[in-house]
Amino acid sequence: APADAPPPAGAPAAPQPTGWAAVTPASQSGFQPGFPYPAAPTRTNGFAIASLVTALFCLWPLALVFAVVALVQISRRNEKGRGLAVSGLVVGVLSLIVSLIAFIGLAAIGFDEERYADSRHGPKGSVAVNDLRVGDCFDQPPLSGDPGSTSVYWVRVVPCTAPHHAEVAGTVVLPSGRDDQYPSGAEMGRNAEKLCGPVRDDYAFDSWLVPDGMDDYYYYPGTRAWMTGDRRVTCTFQDKQQAHTGSVRTDRTKLTQAQRTYLDAVLGYNKALYAEPEEDVVDAPAAYHQWAKAMAAACRKEVAELSVNGIDWPEGARSKLIELGAVTLDAANAWDAAARAADPAELEREVGKADAFSVKSGKLAVDIRRALGLSTGERAADIRV
Repeated sequence: APADAPPPAGAPAAPQPTGWAAVTPASQSGFQPGFPYPAAPTRTNGFAIASLVTALFCLWPLALVFAVVALVQISRRNEKGRGLAVSGLVVGVLSLIVSLIAFIGLAAIGFDEERYADSRHGPKGSVAVNDLRVGDCFDQPPLSGDPGSTSVYWVRVVPCTAPHHAEVAGTVVLPSGRDDQYPSGAEMGRNAEKLCGPVRDDYAFDSWLVPDGMDDYYYYPGTRAWMTGDRRVTCTFQDKQQAHTGSVRTDRTKLTQAQRTYLDAVLGYNKALYAEPEEDVVDAPAAYHQWAKAMAAACRKEVAELSVNGIDWPEGARSKLIELGAVTLDAANAWDAAARAADPAELEREVGKADAFSVKSGKLAVDIRRALGLSTGERAADIRV
């Protein structure tokens, strides 16, 4: 029959091939149609591990190099560790950014203070603040620091007989902390005020010689100076609005015994008076109770010192001192009442009554100072008003 003719109906089927003849050519080669699977990674790349470790220790130059090498090798060798390499790369970049920011900040501080701390870079005739000496009168040149900054790097020293805005009372040394880190602004201010107070009191022994408007100022070291071990604070009197002539310094060698005794006696009272709490009475009753106690003690101490025997008081001052003693004792009793006040409202009333005695003693002080030959300047005029 023809080869393409179907087998006759009912004819037996031809036997199927067996053995190797039954296997398809694809099966013989061991592969099925399609793409083969790559071999699974067998190990973790060492540079990937090193990249993450160095990045965590902020060794960003090594971390970045190791990460790039790891990513190249992992791609070529089909190794594990891509996630480690990427993490090392990211952390390394972040470390680089932080390092750059810190470097720029420190460089700016160093440049700023190094530039301005040297008086050679200041205006002609100026000196560095840390070169000021006790008794120097000075002015601040325009733009003594950066615009908008409160830092001052140099000043212009002038004779005290010429108009000036500030005068140096002395210098003090700040204490170093346990870790010797740069103090906060609040801590710096507390320490400077505490240390400069006695320096100013000793310099301007007769406080009435200090013109109205000349307040207590101090200059403290910046961060760079602090890092080099500079702990000095310059204590000054300063009036930024108005210039003054003359010195606020009291020459003790030219004072008589009566003048020294009077000024010593009123110094303690003035210290207590200036320590009045800044808050209102209703907001800080406890602080006002303590202040009232301090004022009562200061009043009695002043009377005791002015009543000491052996002082050759001028005749015009003697009677006024007796009158002042009586007024001051009345004030002490009034301050005692304020210290015992039971509630803020009563405390406020008693403080007002005690304050009224300050006006009376102020008027007597003008007459006493005139009799003693002491200044009755601007502050006396204010008290008179």
